[in-house]
Parts: sequence; C-alpha cells; structure tokens
Amino acid sequence: MTEISFKGKEFVYNHHLSVPFRPLEMHADKGIGDPRLDGNLIIQGDNLHALKALLPMYAGKVDCIFIDPPYNTGNEGWCYNDNVNAPMIKTWLENNPIGIEDGLRHDKWCAMMWPRLRLLHELLADDGAIFISIDDNEQARLKAISDEIFGEENFVSSIVWEKRYSPQNAVKWFSESHDFVLIYARDKLNWYPNLLERSDEMNARYRNLDNDPRGVWKPADATAQAGHGTRSQFYELAAPNGKKHSLPNGRCWVYTEEVFQKMVAENRVWFGSDGNNVPAIKRFLSEVKQGTACQTIWKYNEVGHNQDAKKEIKDLFPEELAFDTPKPSTLIDRILQVGTDKNSIVLDSFSGSGTTAHSVIKANKRDGGNRKFILVEMEDYADSLTAERVRRVINGYDFTGTQKTELLRQKLSWTQLKKADALVKSVDGIENLHGHEYDKIAKTVKNGELIVTGETKIKDKAEGLGGAFTYCTLGPPVEMDKILTGETLPTYEGLGAVLFHTATNMPLDTSAVEKDAFYLGQSESRHVWLIYRPDLDWLKSPDAALTLSFARKIAAAKTDKPHLVFAPARYVSQKMLASENLAVEFAPLPFALYRVERE
Repeated sequence: MTEISFKGKEFVYNHHLSVPFRPLEMHADKGIGDPRLDGNLIIQGDNLHALKALLPMYAGKVDCIFIDPPYNTGNEGWCYNDNVNAPMIKTWLENNPIGIEDGLRHDKWCAMMWPRLRLLHELLADDGAIFISIDDNEQARLKAISDEIFGEENFVSSIVWEKRYSPQNAVKWFSESHDFVLIYARDKLNWYPNLLERSDEMNARYRNLDNDPRGVWKPADATAQAGHGTRSQFYELAAPNGKKHSLPNGRCWVYTEEVFQKMVAENRVWFGSDGNNVPAIKRFLSEVKQGTACQTIWKYNEVGHNQDAKKEIKDLFPEELAFDTPKPSTLIDRILQVGTDKNSIVLDSFSGSGTTAHSVIKANKRDGGNRKFILVEMEDYADSLTAERVRRVINGYDFTGTQKTELLRQKLSWTQLKKADALVKSVDGIENLHGHEYDKIAKTVKNGELIVTGETKIKDKAEGLGGAFTYCTLGPPVEMDKILTGETLPTYEGLGAVLFHTATNMPLDTSAVEKDAFYLGQSESRHVWLIYRPDLDWLKSPDAALTLSFARKIAAAKTDKPHLVFAPARYVSQKMLASENLAVEFAPLPFALYRVERE
C-alpha cells in the first residue's frame, strides 16, 4: 500500500499516545435531565483531548462516526494548535490562522487530522463505520491518510453529495455542486449498510392489473443477454391464447422452458390483457426486499442542500445568523439510516452547529429508538450555538410561520409525463399516508420539478422533540505523579476510567463500578480495583494502602480470576500474597500508567 508523506508526519505519527487523559466535568445547569456520562453528551474542548477523554468509557463502542472537518480551502482561518514538542516541528506549527498563502497548509492539515483519526479508529466499534465529509481541497490526502489508519481493505465507498441545486455563474472555472463523504468500516467484513426505506414513488410503480390475490406487482423483462444463457434457455414460447413468441437477437429467456411453464401455471407471467402480448415476469411488492440499496450519488432532492441547512438554522435562530456552513439534518438523516440501528452510539467530533444531535433526536422520535449522540466542539459557541440548538430541538423554540417538510421531488421528464397516472397515484398515496400529519399537503411545479411538501402552521412556538443531554468540559490532565502531592486529585470515576482502560484496553462499564468497595470492574482475565478518594489527607493515611486483609477479602469474594489493585501504597509484600496463594497484584498509583502492561 502506498503511504502518504507530509511534513511532520514522524512527529505526529504517535502523538495521540502522548495526549494526557483529561476527565469530563459535567455542568448540570447547561444540560437537560440528570447529568450522566453514559448518555447524550456535548463536550466543549479541543477535540483531540476530548477524544482521548472518551477512550476510557467508549473505546470500541461507537457504532457510527460522522465528522465534518475543516475543508482547508484557505479561507477558513482554522488553527493548528496541537502541543507537539519536537523542536524541529515547532518552527512551523504556530497558533496562527492558516490561510491561502500558507505554503504548508496541506501538511498542517494532515498533521492535524492524523492523531484525531487515530483516536477515532480506537473509538469505533468492530461493526461500526465512519463517514467523513470533505471537498476536493483535501479529498485525495484524506483518502490516503484513512487508507493507512483504517486499512485500504476497509474502504467502503466515496459518496458524492449534491450540495447545490443551481449553478454559480460568477466562477473562474467550474461551478462546484458537490462534496464527498468518504466511508470506512472498522472491519469491512463486519459492517454492512442498512437498506433505505422504499419511497412512495417506488411503491406506486406496482399495480394489480389482473386482480391477483397476492397483491400489487410490476412487470419485469423475461429475457436476458444471450451470452449469459445455456442451451435450455433458447426456445419458442407459446402464450396462453396461442401466439408464438420468438427471442429477439442476442437475448435468451430468463428461465428454462420447464421453469417458465411452471411460472405460467402459477400466474407469475403476464401476457397482457388479451393473453398474447410479449411475456413479462410479475414481481410482487410483497416479495421484494423491504428496502433499497443506497447509491453513491446523493441528490439534493433526497438529502438536502446548503440552502436547506441555512434555512433550518435560521428557523431555529431567527434572531441572528448563527452559523455560516451548516449541514442539512436530512444529510445526516441519510447517514443514520444506512449506518445505525435504534441503539447505536453516534459521535461527531467536529460538531459545529449541532446538526448530528438534531438528526439523532429526530430519528429516535420517528422510530422510538434509543440512539445516543456525543458531540465535541472546541469553539466558544459550543454552549451558545451547538448546545443551544439541541436545547431548542428538545424543548421547542419560539417560531411563528409555516414549517415545511419535503415529501417528494420529481423531475418532470417526457417519460414521467407519459406516466402521469402513476405520478398522480404516487402523490395521492403521499396524501393518504401523511395527510393527517400536516395542516396541508402542497403540490407545486418549479424549475421543471414537481415538489410535494407537508405544511404545518406554527404560532408562537414549535413543539420540542424531547430528550436529554449532559454538557461537559475537560478537566485538568490526570497526571499520576502529581496525585500524592495534591496537585491533581481527579474524581474516583475519572481516575478509575483511565486506569481501567490502561490496564485492560477496554472501556469502563460504569454500571459495574462499586465505589465504596473500591471495585472498578473486570476484563476477560482479571478483576480491577482502585483504592482511592480525592482527599489528600486520606491518601496519606493507612486506609489508602493495599493490606493483607483487603487482599484476602477480594480474593474470597471473586474467585474466578486474578486481581489487579491500584493503590497509593501497600502494607503487604507480593511474596506474602503469593505464600497465601492470593492471585492479587499491586500497581502503585504514581507509576501505574507506565508499569501496567495491557492484555
């Protein structure tokens, strides 16, 4: 596999390992519902540090990741601010906005993305996938980086999203109408996209011309390319009313004569109303897949465009222009459709205006699911915009006007006009299915397209969708050598999550923690304990040490596997523990991060 080369790669290659663990500090006043770290989260802080903070609880547990990183157009003014300490690289890793004139902006972008993608890879579940939005400025470099980190064999697809519906004439070369969404699986053998729901338009193509009791059906070609057939698929076919049907040049029948005659007997072949027409196979709607495969071109009329996104933000924040470059929630809706189930954990570490959380809440409302979102935003608007949008979506927001939901957009070609009856039937089906959900179903023709929308008149306030989330910031780094001096005293849960993940390479299951008993949980090969309280005087007392009585107690309580005990000190030697056949190992706190070998 070809490896990408960029300035500074050798310095950032393992930079994610040197990023310190920082506990998540909850702010109850900024969230909704009871604060909890195992529910929906919005984290304000540098996403590199936030991703490292998530590892102890979420390593290998995130089912779907969507990120919309800086496109590096040269006009965004993003900063490279990772603390990479090598002197050779410090000369150009400066905390200045990166603009079009920065000759190393592509190298800096790669250096910024590399450690973040490494951590995202660790967070992704074995049957999970990551979706990355990008444009032509960095698409090729992103593909090369992701091939290295996720594995070229785990590349799934490159989606083309039609982000604009009309051309921009004031351009020098071409009017850009699309972005890309690159998709990688953690393990492609374990991940498959969900089928998309069949549209009303698709289902309207099925009719029941002969009142078949099996329901509506659609005629399909009864012939195939001759090169794919065997000798048994070349014959003259007689229709029920006697007409003989020969094969066109270069074609064969789909089935052998014996099978075809059996299908005719079962009324699975349509010869027209007079029984003499060219045969067609009847494909029954009840027998087709209850969904359709997702294509690699996502049209704006299916998943929204940039103007939709700006209108969505404007409806939520009519008092100001809240965000310049939002993504439409309908785009994220599509990603959730193909990449999640009702219980998935969804992560967005470049969360911007909070679109991902909006879509997760909508999806749960729609199907009664329990998906969870984790958003990370480092900018100051994490509270005033990202979290505020989620608050308004959950609780409702001031709004007077008409909310419109697009239900159908169909280009009116000559072929469509010839099938006007089917199109009208499709629209009637939409009205019958969704009419009760809206005040009005509007039908308009604009720019050669039929647009059907559901319209709801809102006066004073739009209804909230319900839900909860916890707002977090990043606490001071957990520095083990400073615990006993009192300079760093993280919470029991914060320190425990770090130590458990370090010792087992597994996320901490908070439901298994028994804080009063100093028990963190278990891996496949050991139980893990932490004797600790965030109290300096207590840490210096005999109560904070591993004793023989404590070792005897835990060995008797849990006999199925060995024990690892983190503590500031011990009053029993390893030799004494071994002499009593106690499978208990001591790990001193100040050096624990460096001395414990992962399983």
